[in-house]
Amino acid sequence: MKHIKSLMLAAAIASAALTMAGSAQAQDKEQYIALPSYRVGPYAAGGSGFYGGIIDYFNLVNQAGGVNGVKISWEECETEYNPSRGVECYERLKTKQGGATLVETLSTGVAYGILDRVAQDKIPMTMIGYGRSDAANGKVFPYVYPLISSYWSQAAAMIKYLGDKDGGMDKLKGKKIVHLYHDSAFGKEPLPVLEALSKQYGFELVKIPVAPPGSEQQSQWLQIRQAKPDHVILWGWGVMNSVAIKTAQRNGFPRDKMLGVWWAGSEEDTIPSGDAAKGYTAMTFNTPGNYPVLDDIRKKLYASGKGNLSDQSRIGSVYHMRGVTAGILWVEAIRTAQEKFGKGKPITGEQMRWGLENLNVDDARQKAVGALGMFPTVKTSCDDHEGSGAVKVQQWDGKKWTAITPKWIVGDKALVRKLVEESSGKYAEEKKITPACMK
Repeated sequence: MKHIKSLMLAAAIASAALTMAGSAQAQDKEQYIALPSYRVGPYAAGGSGFYGGIIDYFNLVNQAGGVNGVKISWEECETEYNPSRGVECYERLKTKQGGATLVETLSTGVAYGILDRVAQDKIPMTMIGYGRSDAANGKVFPYVYPLISSYWSQAAAMIKYLGDKDGGMDKLKGKKIVHLYHDSAFGKEPLPVLEALSKQYGFELVKIPVAPPGSEQQSQWLQIRQAKPDHVILWGWGVMNSVAIKTAQRNGFPRDKMLGVWWAGSEEDTIPSGDAAKGYTAMTFNTPGNYPVLDDIRKKLYASGKGNLSDQSRIGSVYHMRGVTAGILWVEAIRTAQEKFGKGKPITGEQMRWGLENLNVDDARQKAVGALGMFPTVKTSCDDHEGSGAVKVQQWDGKKWTAITPKWIVGDKALVRKLVEESSGKYAEEKKITPACMK
């Protein structure tokens, strides 16, 4: 009897060992990405749409077999867009599943909070369309990627667009532009560029902060009425945006004289604003419309109940499309890194960093993934962790967003680069970093 029990125990141990080996092998073939996300609170619409788009694209890729057989895995942690909670989430997620190989916070405050940590942990962080703009200098920030367009590039493009709209950059002289901003690191980020361009072109920059979340703006719009500006830049986020649009209407300020940051340019900003939003314009790094990749998401995921969004009308919306864009860029970085470090093998954080620094998502690659023209082409390098800097302007017609600049706009790249070099140089000096390209 004892002999039989010993045999049974040995068999059970062998079976458990095989199961553990099998699950270890399965995990070995996965690429883990940390997602400190937010789906509740005043900024839930942005977070749920963006992370929903990312996860939809991951599921689409996994359904097709992954990246050369490597499936993508991820884990979320609710931050509520709170910087301290975001740092906690990063610390909690970074060691899961053998270690994170990429992190995306969708929060300037959280990104600043973990900026030094990601370099120490060798986990690259993307900041797609937000965050610390001088991180475009990869010699100083090797693990940080403000992909597509930073806030500084966007601010420069905004002034370029407003100048062109007024008949030329020289026509900005003597004009008054209000910067109505979310009083946070996010809202203050574009100020160096706006202030430099104000001096260069001779327009008056009027800075008016709004305390988060921005549900009360009567005093700010009283200031705007008194200032009588030619343009208002709305650098808002969450509920602040629809409140600004509706308050502008009540104060008789034309919406077509308002130009929103791209976090103030979603359906979640305009639909709640009703008729007040008609004619309102905002920046974007996506071209509104439908694309084959979105059709695939509808047919292959949502048709079988595997989509991440509870409301299917949000598929292809501004925030969802941004998330899909992020997913595409990351998968392309994984693919690029695998070409160098081994096809069909999960990559490390250091290898992911290399993949992100050697991205080349051109028209041909966009077409291959069903996203031709959905975002500008992206080509990164050690000197340029942004990879583009191109943007568009879109307008709300009462029902949908339409691009009103058919071509991508690029602002004063020389000025932005000068500011990037100066600011990143000060950071390097402060942190005793010797700027250099990593291999």
